[in-house]
Amino acid sequence: MSNPTLFSLACKDIFDGFMRYDLWPSLAWQEIKRRYRRSTLGPLWLTISTGAFIVGLGPLYGKLFNQDLAVYLPYIAISFVLWALMSGMITDACTVFVAEESIFKQIKLPFSIFCYALVTRNLIILAHNAVIIGIVFLFYPPPLTFALLFFPIGLLLIAANGLWVSLSLGILCTRFRDIPQIIASILQITMFLTPVMWKAEMVGHQTWIVNWNPMNHFLELVRSPLYGAFPSVTTLAAVAIITIAGWAMTLAVFARYRTRIPYWV
Repeated sequence: MSNPTLFSLACKDIFDGFMRYDLWPSLAWQEIKRRYRRSTLGPLWLTISTGAFIVGLGPLYGKLFNQDLAVYLPYIAISFVLWALMSGMITDACTVFVAEESIFKQIKLPFSIFCYALVTRNLIILAHNAVIIGIVFLFYPPPLTFALLFFPIGLLLIAANGLWVSLSLGILCTRFRDIPQIIASILQITMFLTPVMWKAEMVGHQTWIVNWNPMNHFLELVRSPLYGAFPSVTTLAAVAIITIAGWAMTLAVFARYRTRIPYWV
């Protein structure tokens, strides 16, 4: 089978998975319900734990960093909720195919449908956690500008990148089962290296720490509009490069190893 044929089949899998939009939202919701089976509050526990983290650490870190709470608390609320979205996508991507082994070995479905469900599941969790941002904004209202219109575009770009990450990491972690532990360790370190609980201006002239951090640029896609500003040109350029390069790499990997997924799980 030629490489162009493999590539076309990979693209067809991704397209067919998208067209099953009647199924992947159901898969996403069923997985959320499965995780919180017999729980009274269900996924609201995520909102409660995230809210407790923000309320507990927000004033403390605001005091340590000598920040105005009216500015810092909305900042950390937005940052941590968005970080939970992105880290959740990356963590779930490591087991996206392994966890659904029983389904795709019995029913012929596009492999990509599980990645669409993964992204949708994390967006549903984001919707729950967004309640925290709404409550914080009741006390500290954000500026309302036209930049807010970029908010859904930023979320869409995060979702598009979450899709290629889930496809590539899903294949890699299915083949090499030690990688999920490595990814989890890297995410823990990356959180402290990313402006989530601290602000970019706090590093002074060492701006390379922020500029070369891809997670920061994806945070800024959504965080900046909520603060009344459009993302910077640097952020937009970085996201565009990551998106194009990520999809190009993923299509190559998916085309070559897509048929091996059932044998690796």
